Formats: sequence, C-alpha cells, structure tokens
Amino acid sequence: MGGAEWEREQTGVKTFGLFGSGNQDNLTMYMDLVDGIFLNQIMLQIDPRPTNQRINKHVNNDVNLRIQNLTILVRSIKTYYQDRPFSR
Repeated sequence: MGGAEWEREQTGVKTFGLFGSGNQDNLTMYMDLVDGIFLNQIMLQIDPRPTNQRINKHVNNDVNLRIQNLTILVRSIKTYYQDRPFSR
C-alpha cells in the first residue's frame, strides 16, 4: 500500500477516534489494523457484550496470534448478526 493510499485509509479509520491518537507512527497503526487489534476494538464498540475471548495485543508478527485475533473478530461479527432479528 503506497503512501497516498495509506493516508486515505488512515483518514477513514481515524473517524472512530481509537486509531491514530497522535502518539503512534504509521507502522504501529498499520500493524494494529493488520493484527486485528483495531478491528476488534471497533467491534467491541458496536457490540459491547462481554466475550470470553481475549484479544492478543502484543502479536509481534506471530502469525498464530494474528490468526487468533482475526478468528475472534469473525466470531464476534457472526454472533452480532445472528443475534439480531432479521427485518425486511
């Protein structure tokens, strides 16, 4: 992802207020996004019900921890939509 593309993505993501508080560099913000940390934080704002799964905040390029975070995210999204009544 080039510099201009990253800036556009970062601008959209910053609107949630959790991302890019000014204390992080671009690489740190990008890694939080890729590692599933930031997306899980957004999902927690959307559906604040407690889960029994904890997000790994210190992934340190560990693929298994990254996959675990993203799996938790997918489960949270599925649970959120399965628990909501379907309306037409």
